[in-house]
Amino acid sequence: MAKKHSSLFTILAGGFLILLVTGLASAQSITDRSGDWLATLETPGGNIRLQVTVTLDENGGQTAVLESLDQAPGQFIPISTVLITQDRFEFTIAGIGASFEGEWNDAEASYDGVFTQGMQIPTSFARPTEDAAVFIDGLDGRWEGQLVRNDTELKFVLNIQTDGGGTQVTLDSVSQAAYDIPVRNLRRSGDAVSFQVPAANVTYQGQVNDNTLSGDWIRPGFETVTVTFERVSQTVEALNRPQTPQAPFPYTIEEVRIDNPDAEGVTLAGSLTLPEGEGPFPGVVLISGSGPQDRDESVWTHQPFAVLADHLTRQGIAVLRYDDRGFADSTGDFASATSYDFASDAAAIADWMRNHPHINAVGLAGHSEGGLIAPIVAAEHSETAFVIVLAGPGTPGHRFIIDQIVANSDAMGLDHAETRARVEVMETLVDAVRHARDRESAEDALEGLLTDETLAILQVPVDQKTTFINSMSRDWYRTLVNYDPADWFAQMDQPVLALQGTLDLQIVAEPNVAGLETLMADLPDAQIVVLEGRNHLFQNAQTGLMTEYAQIDETFDPEVMALIADWINERFGSSH
Repeated sequence: MAKKHSSLFTILAGGFLILLVTGLASAQSITDRSGDWLATLETPGGNIRLQVTVTLDENGGQTAVLESLDQAPGQFIPISTVLITQDRFEFTIAGIGASFEGEWNDAEASYDGVFTQGMQIPTSFARPTEDAAVFIDGLDGRWEGQLVRNDTELKFVLNIQTDGGGTQVTLDSVSQAAYDIPVRNLRRSGDAVSFQVPAANVTYQGQVNDNTLSGDWIRPGFETVTVTFERVSQTVEALNRPQTPQAPFPYTIEEVRIDNPDAEGVTLAGSLTLPEGEGPFPGVVLISGSGPQDRDESVWTHQPFAVLADHLTRQGIAVLRYDDRGFADSTGDFASATSYDFASDAAAIADWMRNHPHINAVGLAGHSEGGLIAPIVAAEHSETAFVIVLAGPGTPGHRFIIDQIVANSDAMGLDHAETRARVEVMETLVDAVRHARDRESAEDALEGLLTDETLAILQVPVDQKTTFINSMSRDWYRTLVNYDPADWFAQMDQPVLALQGTLDLQIVAEPNVAGLETLMADLPDAQIVVLEGRNHLFQNAQTGLMTEYAQIDETFDPEVMALIADWINERFGSSH
């Protein structure tokens, strides 16, 4: 599934940080309670800023998302329940086991209360403000460095640029496939330079000499090491993404909002691209991979669905891509949803598309978890014209999760004995989750199994145990490990095209292709294409590791996109 990982088990997310000092407002009117509210959590690992954005619909209903500005800026976590009034502010986030309850403090213009996630932290939410930007001379550019500590080697890129908004700085941990990590408190006094990386609880103190910056990388609980950065460019260059579509387009783009009648409060925002001419055209719904995704499936600095939609539409195929429920411009609760809820959303999108006057047949193309969702929709909705499985699973959930761990460990050259130990622990944990009757039972089982020893084997820090348990016990994960594609393929009779890259380390080629061959054996029109040298994103790759995704200029192999377009047009194009 499409996730961003710093290691096999620790999720990191990136963003872009502008070095501004953030404070609390007292002058702003707060009769309107919608908009942004900012709090700073004082934790043992350092301060963490949380921003909650509350939105009011036309009927006064409230929805909200949370952004962790220091840990995962740009990543919006849907809030399950929210209530904000003149006197009280409270919310819960079921997916991460977090909540806040606070009362209005008129003197401070803030909601004072307690944020709970494993521990209780007193904090206050108030309106954010921005003070003057910080300008630092002489450091602009791209700086490359490496951390070496025992068996750990991490390649870093420090990006520093100054414009009218001040000096902006981010860190890329290239070895961990984590980009645009916020860097705070960049300071320079003569040749002395310091900064902080809150997401890793790191302080850096060094000396700059022309194009060399060398100093101590300090992280509590770890040995302090020297990290030296070399400036390789005076400017921070944008990543080269030559396939990203650029206007003007030779087709029509319709922005749409589609209600899911089977899910209260879920309205899906998307983009329909229609080829030139009267049609009718074959149509396809693009279903994204796991994690909250926008309509372009923006991952690892790429936009695969924007590129694919552009190509297919130029080939005479209508495409509808949409933001996941509760993410970007779509409404609903992402955190509590399962793959079956997402299947309901895809079905609503397809139904809307079938009623479009210029579209004559509607199929589904699902990537990663989307390749799990598409067969569910097709099995339950016989009017589905076709299914395209893009790096989707051909084995049960509890198997492809383990296969993913083994494949990534092998590709990274990890010790086989250590990998085997991790796999044995994970198999035990997954089995416990599979057989738990509910979330509480799963949490209890995991609590007993995750000893200090097993956490060490998994390389999960003890202070992340609660987060790890929350992740594995949530409804989405328990549904995933109990998923069996055989339950759905057996009910299908639509044409199916399945594409799989040999360098895919997330949905591993060999076991999943074998599974798909069995699943599709009795279908009247089924084709599996194994693509040599392509990774999980269908890029031409060298290793298949997630660390490689952002380093590749190509977003989606044109040959693969042509294969998809030809397959659809051969069956449903205007000549048929």
